[in-house]
Amino acid sequence: MRTAAVAFFTATLASAALTPAIRFLARHYGLLDHALSSRKVHGKPIPRMGGIAIVASFFAPLVALWFVNSEVGRRFYEDPRHAVGLFAGGAIIAALGVYDDLRGSGAHIKFAVQFGVAALMYWLGFRIDHIANPFGPPIELGFLALPFTMLWIAGVVNAMNLIDGLDGLAGGVAFIAVASTFAVAFLNGSPLMLLFTATLAGSVLGFLFYNFNPATIFMGDTGSMFLGFVLATTAIQTNQKSTTAVALIVPITALAIPIADTLLAMLRRAARGAPLFSADRGHIHHRLLRLGLSHRQAVLVLYGACLLLGGSAVAMSFASKFYVGGFLLALGAFAALSLWRLGFFDLAAMGRVLEERRRNAEMRGAVRRVGTALRTARDERDIVRALNMGAKAVGASAVALKSMNQSEALLQGRPGAGAQVEAESLCARFSLTGERPGTKELVLTWDDGRAEVDRDTEIAVEAMCGHLTAALDRMALNDTGRFPMVKAGSA
Repeated sequence: MRTAAVAFFTATLASAALTPAIRFLARHYGLLDHALSSRKVHGKPIPRMGGIAIVASFFAPLVALWFVNSEVGRRFYEDPRHAVGLFAGGAIIAALGVYDDLRGSGAHIKFAVQFGVAALMYWLGFRIDHIANPFGPPIELGFLALPFTMLWIAGVVNAMNLIDGLDGLAGGVAFIAVASTFAVAFLNGSPLMLLFTATLAGSVLGFLFYNFNPATIFMGDTGSMFLGFVLATTAIQTNQKSTTAVALIVPITALAIPIADTLLAMLRRAARGAPLFSADRGHIHHRLLRLGLSHRQAVLVLYGACLLLGGSAVAMSFASKFYVGGFLLALGAFAALSLWRLGFFDLAAMGRVLEERRRNAEMRGAVRRVGTALRTARDERDIVRALNMGAKAVGASAVALKSMNQSEALLQGRPGAGAQVEAESLCARFSLTGERPGTKELVLTWDDGRAEVDRDTEIAVEAMCGHLTAALDRMALNDTGRFPMVKAGSA
């Protein structure tokens, strides 16, 4: 316990010292979240590589203990599979996060790495062999243990990533969840997990000094995915010693908000016909903001809910089966009432959802045709024709490709014959590289009276930007901003 306390304070101080240094470097190299999407609420560019400070401050005291001749150091050698697993798996997930923050990685790459790491963790002993059942005997998973473990680890990693939408939200939720896991590890006598959870709590706390509203740095995918990974794996190992009636219920309860938010997001996007892994403004924290809460109030409300769930998780870890069932029924009723109040069960909106599904299907089909046109484009005229097609699909009256460093358009077009841009038109900019550093942006103009660009349209335009980026890379747009003209039939 003493070593865990030392690790906690060491990680807190290291994180508090490293975060401003990372913030300075991120600003210097332009590694900023530019808030160019309607789902962003911070309104100004913010450094977004803070997860590196969380990762470094987590590993630093643990690596030091590995080489120290102490009781804790000896435990690393007594249980090398679990120790090495957390070190290696965490490092791989952190590297994936850094790559995603710097370059961007598609869902296929993310899931391939996450499931690969999850399979490695299963092999190293982090496995879920049964599902808790407080109303009867536990359900043995048998050959399903591997896929279930992989889904758990990848699911929690992405749940923490999705909930990272307000200043301090993901960090605070992670801190409360890891505190619950720490308490269960203490009660179950798991010294290695006690050390890991204490160190993670310290690294998150030091970062929250700079990330709580108003945030001066974001953790990015590096931080959110790393937090999800450590939470998922330590929860598995810590609760293996719990009674079979509550073994998996405890971490699910502690992480109920990010897990529920992820499941609701997937259902919402499937119903609307939107890509399952596209961001939107339908998350729990967005709905709290729409109820009139301030940014900070919404975060504090979610902190309170997480504290309630975390406390319930710890209580259930040593409660009898009868009381666990009562806890779950009470929490289920509270959750259903809360979600209804937030508008998740609005049956009256079903007609609007069906209309959005039809519209999204049309836009996605149009974007696929734009992608095909861009893949076969040979010169700037082909690019303009494809962009006009895309602009028409999203209802825009004008489109232009611009350099962020120049006012003159590199390419521009009008999707309709003789279309004129009105003075009251809405103009929106979309970086070709999304939230990452880039030099070009797609500018679209609407003159149909709309006051803002809805998220479904943004998703369609972001997909167009991805196709356009690939076309520009293939055609090697030169430094002067013009295309090398390629004659038909040439190589």
